[in-house]
Amino acid sequence: MSEINVTPFVDVMLVLLIIFMVAAPLLTAGVPIELPESAAAPLPQENEEPLAVTIAADGRVLIGSTEVPRDELLTRLRGISAERTSNKVFLRADGNVPYGEIMVVMGALNAGGFRDIGLVTEAGGPTLDGDAAQGN
Repeated sequence: MSEINVTPFVDVMLVLLIIFMVAAPLLTAGVPIELPESAAAPLPQENEEPLAVTIAADGRVLIGSTEVPRDELLTRLRGISAERTSNKVFLRADGNVPYGEIMVVMGALNAGGFRDIGLVTEAGGPTLDGDAAQGN
């Protein structure tokens, strides 16, 4: 018989596919931060995945899920900006990070070529209308 039996091969590939489909969502790791709350409306979604920059409570800066030393931040941002078609970036910062630290990172984002910076917050925060003054 000169034919190759591919049935065991297909069975193994299907089992591996199922394993990877189940395991892939578990591989995403994030930095735990407490975002401040805001009543702002969410930004519209685009075709290209926007870049996310995170400032953790301990001052670490992450591009996506990769920690970046502050002295290399501007260089990396310029490299990323050159490769992307969109200059949109989402800045996530822990609510306990001082305002000055956030402005330093925003300045680096601007100098790195990102002009469209969206600040990420939790929904349902206080508003400045009459309901907020009453504590509702």
